[in-house]
Amino acid sequence: MLAEIGYAVSALGYLLLFLLFLTVRKTGLPKKLLIAGVLVNLVASIFYAVHQWFPSSLPSMMLLESSKSLIWLIFIASCLKGSHNSLLSMLKQPVNLVIISLPLLAIGAANIPLLFADEYKQWQFLLHTIINLEILVLLETFYRQADQEKWAYKPLVIALGGVALFNFVMFSEASMITNIDPLLWEARGYIYAILIPFLVIAIRRIKIWGIDIFVSREVVLHSSLLVVAGGYLFVMALAGYAIKLIGGNWSHVIQIVFVFLSLTLMVALFLSNQFRTKIKVFITKHFFANQFDYREEWLKLTQILDNHEGQTDDHYYTATLSLVNSINCRAGLLLRLNQQELQCVANVDHDNLNNVDAELLQQLLPFIRERQWIIDIAQLRARPFDYEGVKVNHALLNGCSFHLILPIFKQDELWGLALVQDEEGQRQSLNWELRDYLKVVTTQVASFIFQHEASKELAENAQFAAFSRMSAFVLHDLKNVLAQIDLILCNAEQHKHNPEFIEDTFETLVHTKARMEKMLKQLSDKKDVTSDHIRHFSIAALLQEVVEKRCMTSQPIPQLQTEQDCELKQDADKLGNVLYHLINNAQQATENNGEIIIATQVHADNNVVEISIEDNGCGMSGEFIQDRLFKPFDTTKGNAGMGIGAYDAKSYVEKIGGQLSVCSKVGEGSRFTLFIPTGMY
Repeated sequence: MLAEIGYAVSALGYLLLFLLFLTVRKTGLPKKLLIAGVLVNLVASIFYAVHQWFPSSLPSMMLLESSKSLIWLIFIASCLKGSHNSLLSMLKQPVNLVIISLPLLAIGAANIPLLFADEYKQWQFLLHTIINLEILVLLETFYRQADQEKWAYKPLVIALGGVALFNFVMFSEASMITNIDPLLWEARGYIYAILIPFLVIAIRRIKIWGIDIFVSREVVLHSSLLVVAGGYLFVMALAGYAIKLIGGNWSHVIQIVFVFLSLTLMVALFLSNQFRTKIKVFITKHFFANQFDYREEWLKLTQILDNHEGQTDDHYYTATLSLVNSINCRAGLLLRLNQQELQCVANVDHDNLNNVDAELLQQLLPFIRERQWIIDIAQLRARPFDYEGVKVNHALLNGCSFHLILPIFKQDELWGLALVQDEEGQRQSLNWELRDYLKVVTTQVASFIFQHEASKELAENAQFAAFSRMSAFVLHDLKNVLAQIDLILCNAEQHKHNPEFIEDTFETLVHTKARMEKMLKQLSDKKDVTSDHIRHFSIAALLQEVVEKRCMTSQPIPQLQTEQDCELKQDADKLGNVLYHLINNAQQATENNGEIIIATQVHADNNVVEISIEDNGCGMSGEFIQDRLFKPFDTTKGNAGMGIGAYDAKSYVEKIGGQLSVCSKVGEGSRFTLFIPTGMY
């Protein structure tokens, strides 16, 4: 009786699978062969289920087994060769004829009467053992050839391979004892039924067959709930039986109470809308194909953002338009939250917010902040219990001008809202998958917005930083101009009647005026201007001018050793400032009775002039040189210094292709060496 029940269950499974095939409109060789295989398995299962009441001969059973093997071998052969057009063209191939030769031989031998029944049965069982072994070998070859499609074909291999392996064991044992094991025969129907779901999964996964069978999600939900309920009741029955065994005198009472509580708990769970929703989402996520291919949708949205970004500088509008297009809506608004007020920053074919919209959004903001949920206005109106915790005047829902609210968060803080609107008849149901898709889209659009905001802020900060840096250098140069004017005023009382002094004063004032005009132009244009001041000059003459006109008011007076001279084409004023800063720093670091030596040397082999400024002052430590000497706005002079002299010198020398090196020891002095290329410009 157990065998008949198993084959009946198997027949029911194959019948349901056959009915599913009838829902597929596409035709093709895979569908026809699968239908043939399912039908022959259905007939065989029915035949074995009624075998107890309508006994049949062994040749009839072997004929049925041979027909099953023939159909599935043809199907596997078609998969191996990838020929899905014509059965006739496939069978013309010699290798396929070899594959199906054994089941054809078994079909022919099933009707040959033999005098010795035992030999007949033994040869039939042996032949079917070899046929099932052939199926296993072909499935192994087929799986190896699947390569990257192994994930799709694995359930098919499990379904057909499981049946073939079981048959191989059953027929191989029968060929030795000349009879089929009753236990294996009784179990075979259940094995067939268990492997049917793998066949269904394979058919859904293998897209190349073009067979898109449909199973209602509600049917799967209710079937799953029945399975869960059955498993739950089975476990509870085992627990009740255990209570009866160990409960003693109270066992019956405890068993009744336990069973009642178990049934009550099961009913409570099954009536829970939240529990059913979670089960439905779990089943849909893991057993059904997704409505969206997230990889393709992600790439499509990225392309939309890239395409629209070049058409407008308003990244808020680009983000809103991309969001609206990606979910196939017709209009949208982007609102930014600023001090508890929602400000519209982008509008795509949508009317401005009216008073009803503004009031509704203010009432929904606390819920959105807390739950970070996407809100469907129609769903909120029809099923308010899905939005537990929402405190809103439902009269406002009828007058709002949008149907979806998509929150945008930045580091768990509500940045703003995206409101979208579509035609009434084109709106999709906001299920879990659409919610997930909208979250993905919103996250990418939010990243696009935040990136542009950060870029804009960074660009503004960079402009302010550049202007501040330039202002600091201008201020530094102004101090040098002030030093020149101070030098003139100091010598005016003593030399004001000297015509040469008057001439030098006017020359210095002209030079000072030119430098101040240059600094004003820098401040006005917000950029460095040096190209207009490039000229030919002698390096020895420039050093002598810097020392005599700008360094004579401080001690010790530098000594010039410029035996080697050369011509440069640079910004003489800028290079003069650099040299003055280094010489002035040496003067400040050296006692009045110390010495500062400035020497030049021309390296003709590599077209470089070497300028060294050496003192015997206090010197610097290696740590100070490495960490602080060339760090801008870091000074050891207090309010008297800006901390950019050495930094400016190094930056300028490297800018014109040169090099600045420092050698110093504490208490022994310092040596700054500039290597300036003579072939520049």
